[in-house]
Amino acid sequence: MTLVKKHHPNYQLIASFGLILIFGLIMLTSASQVVGLDKFADPYYHLKHQLLKGVLPGFICLLVAAKIPYKFWRRLAFPLFIVSIILLLLVFIPGLNFSHNGAKRWLVFGPLNFQPTEFVKVGAIIFFAAWFSLKKKLEEIKSFQYTLLPFISYLGMITALIALEPDIGTLSVIVLAVLAIYWVAGARFLHLALLALLGIVAFLILILAAPYRLARVTSFFNPESDVSGSSYQINQSLIAVGSGGLFGQGLGQSKQKYQYLPEVVGDSIFAVIAEELGYLITAAFLLLYLFFITLCYQVAARSPDFFGKFIATGIATWLAYQALINVSSMVGVTPLTGLPFPFLSYGSSSMIATLIAVGLLINISQYTYTPTLAPLKSKKRTK
Repeated sequence: MTLVKKHHPNYQLIASFGLILIFGLIMLTSASQVVGLDKFADPYYHLKHQLLKGVLPGFICLLVAAKIPYKFWRRLAFPLFIVSIILLLLVFIPGLNFSHNGAKRWLVFGPLNFQPTEFVKVGAIIFFAAWFSLKKKLEEIKSFQYTLLPFISYLGMITALIALEPDIGTLSVIVLAVLAIYWVAGARFLHLALLALLGIVAFLILILAAPYRLARVTSFFNPESDVSGSSYQINQSLIAVGSGGLFGQGLGQSKQKYQYLPEVVGDSIFAVIAEELGYLITAAFLLLYLFFITLCYQVAARSPDFFGKFIATGIATWLAYQALINVSSMVGVTPLTGLPFPFLSYGSSSMIATLIAVGLLINISQYTYTPTLAPLKSKKRTK
């Protein structure tokens, strides 16, 4: 394999990410003013919190991740996996967790509180990237005994704990990102089909086990069934998106954010964007985000080794899928999941985790091949 010297990072990746982050902070400021004034007597409460507890520490983590050679994380992959399991277990200990609407998703240590599942996304991607990169032969990847069964065991530990919280939206993100790594590593189609079948059965069981999840699915197929209950959020979201029209109501002029649309700073922020800025600017933003995701996959395609390739693939799939599900649920294409839009939605844990992911991508981009060099051949296995 041709050695690749360290070079400058992908500036297009950095620039597109920077524009998305700035746009997200502007829209968070607009979307959060009413709820901030109502709940905290401060229209800029959410912006301040996002900057001080999300963007600032996240940017420091980004710089660290961008500075440290990504291969360093391979030796820490298993410890990161163990730490992820421990964090997921801690949320079930009374006194350490914070519950909201019956879900135990937050850990509280004095003034510090965070969602472990957001950081488990990063830990899981690094662990499985390292695990698959250490497979020396393609035959090992395709083995039922030596790869598929251990893969199910490792992933099963994570999924079971997240399902018990419960946080099905985040669970789907982790599963899809890890499956993308497995597929790129060279998995048998039959094995992926078996995993998909197991996943579908598991999600059906989880939906049927919780009445509120079943109500979301029912309201998805029939939004008029309970307009003041389970269908309320999707109907208010559709009103917001529809009233935006081609050019929008104007920045800061959303009517739905006045206590009509639930979670305006969270998973519903896209609906506020569409209402205020209209279809044209919203479409332009989505094209920018698509360009960013394309650059993420480009980093994966040009990575000099399998470890970097798998990390970039997992991160790109995570950020692409989460944005896709967020937007599609706001326009009624998929059921509501509660997944935030990366870099836009309010949440310090989510912001820090995604900034760490971007830092990893920036570092990997400093070792990628140029288009004039031969790409990594998929059938060769290297450490």
